Amino acid sequence: MLTISQLAAYAGVTVAAVRHYHRIGLLPEPERDRSGYRSYDAAAVVRLIRIHVLAGAGVPLAQVEDLLDAGAEEFAEGVRQIDRRLRAEVRELRGTRERLARLAAGEQLALPASVVGYLDRLRSLGVEERYVEKERDAWIVVAAQVPDRIDAVIAKKHEDLDHPDVLRLYGLLSGALDWTAEDPRVVEVADILDRITTRAFESGDVGGAGLDDRVVALLDAAAARTSPAAERLLVLLAQRGWKGITRVEPIPATTERT
Repeated sequence: MLTISQLAAYAGVTVAAVRHYHRIGLLPEPERDRSGYRSYDAAAVVRLIRIHVLAGAGVPLAQVEDLLDAGAEEFAEGVRQIDRRLRAEVRELRGTRERLARLAAGEQLALPASVVGYLDRLRSLGVEERYVEKERDAWIVVAAQVPDRIDAVIAKKHEDLDHPDVLRLYGLLSGALDWTAEDPRVVEVADILDRITTRAFESGDVGGAGLDDRVVALLDAAAARTSPAAERLLVLLAQRGWKGITRVEPIPATTERT
């Protein structure tokens, strides 16, 4: 006969674990002898080892008792059920890890892959990170507004990047956050935007379509606050017949231009 310490040692568990199994009913607790000690037989050793093996294999303690007392077929089906549960938990954990990775990446948490790829392309072109972050924030809003169209919009943006005017524009805008209103490069930006917008309207490709008016106003206001040169750029664009930033529109002929 064995003491509780000897029983625990045989099974490779702690005395505290044995007492826990007693409390939850997994391991029957023998009566004390006349000296006040509990004595365990070989059957207790076998049962404790089986409990330890099942628990170590990931079987919840609430299911261990059912498996201990199950026949061969019932035991096999019980193990298969546990395996299915563990597989589901693994998939869930993988999904959680992927979400955490996107959270660490920042952009990928709130943006579709197409927009992330576009922003990465801007970086590869040497566009300053501060400017990329401003554009990223705008795309987060746009993607939320038109999720079904965002991939097509980004595909067109990639096409636009193949044009010299657009490449030159991004080369200028990359450092525009530090420009003063009097910086002569503001005029060049206005001229480039005039050419780009004219071509877009001539081809019927109008930017900002599908966005709510309030969202357009919100994005335009944010863009106007990006640098001291932004307000002057809006004035220069108005002189060339255009209004707006997110959704550029021609100024009606009856409207007096600044």
